[in-house]
Amino acid sequence: MQNLLHRHVQVAESLRLGVESGWYSTKISGTFVTGPHPTEAECLHKIAELNPVVPKRKA
Repeated sequence: MQNLLHRHVQVAESLRLGVESGWYSTKISGTFVTGPHPTEAECLHKIAELNPVVPKRKA
């Protein structure tokens, strides 16, 4: 699974992109995966749901 990033899309950029303003989770390439989320915390929560941290096994 690839790592997702979080970013805020402000009004001016949202008009240019044709999306709502808010927080989005994105791939490294910049492709939107989820959103818009009203807060950064909610966006990070969604990223955590999609990319659960898998504990490393001790050798």
